[in-house]
Amino acid sequence: MTNAAARRVLVTGATGQDGSYLVDRLAAEHAEVHALIRPGDEAAAVLIRKYGEIALHTADLADPARLAAVVAAAEPDEIYHLAGMSSVAQSWQQPLAAGAVTGLATAALLQAAWDLAQRAGRQVAFVQAASAEIFGNPAVSPQDESTPIAPVNPYGAAKAYAHHLIGVYRARGLHATSAILYNHESPRRPDTFVTRKITRTAAAIARGDADHLVLGNLDARRDWGWAPDYVDAMLRAARHHRADDYVVATGRAHSVRDFVAAAFAAAGVRDPQRYVRTDPALYRPVDATELVGDSGKARRELGWAPTVEFDEIVARMVRADLDAPMH
Repeated sequence: MTNAAARRVLVTGATGQDGSYLVDRLAAEHAEVHALIRPGDEAAAVLIRKYGEIALHTADLADPARLAAVVAAAEPDEIYHLAGMSSVAQSWQQPLAAGAVTGLATAALLQAAWDLAQRAGRQVAFVQAASAEIFGNPAVSPQDESTPIAPVNPYGAAKAYAHHLIGVYRARGLHATSAILYNHESPRRPDTFVTRKITRTAAAIARGDADHLVLGNLDARRDWGWAPDYVDAMLRAARHHRADDYVVATGRAHSVRDFVAAAFAAAGVRDPQRYVRTDPALYRPVDATELVGDSGKARRELGWAPTVEFDEIVARMVRADLDAPMH
């Protein structure tokens, strides 16, 4: 592998939560960063202001020829594929799009990475941001890399296809890794996620700008970690001497109700039950009751470990929302 200063890296989804933290890390290494962004992505201007030398490439994930052209132009040593549909709810509304932008786009990028590796005669490391949703509603808890893949929604199915493709190209000889990421949060989490809805509403109630929070299933349990930790795991996986699959998780599950309680406590609002309402329309058609991961393999082989506890993750999000300018 080339030294860090000379390393060329392509990041898809560079303006998202994980992508932005990854670009931060790569910029600190003085790597040559290439960012793949959506046409019309206004957040790209932030990347330019923050990192003037970043190379931007515009592509639609549903355009395989354009994706291949970007990889050929960037000639990266590492590819981190973080882009794609990120909402389970959206995948139910647009199942064909979920398959195209989350599944088939991965196929196009993997083939382009393989072609580059063959043409250049060198290793090209590829990391796919997989999801705990590939396990669906598992019969065992916690889940690890050997847990059967049985998705229960279009998002999980598309991620499962991409995950399987990683194994196919790894067997072919590509340094391809699937990072099976469990839920992970930060103040950069977009508004479309329920966790950000909770922290922003808790902050608004604390300021007196809101009087209730409407949610779906409060009993769903997830394994929530700190997003920069999960970016660290992907970097470690890309640079490990052997490509493989890795569950990235804290090993501890909390309910949505727990998340609400932590957010209201951080905001200084007592008795959250007074403010929370449930709406059956916000329940997913099929939802896993509990997803919690066993990251023992990543800890042993990559030397990785989570660094921020659940309550502190929620508190950091709430503090950012309390400090944010009011609209």
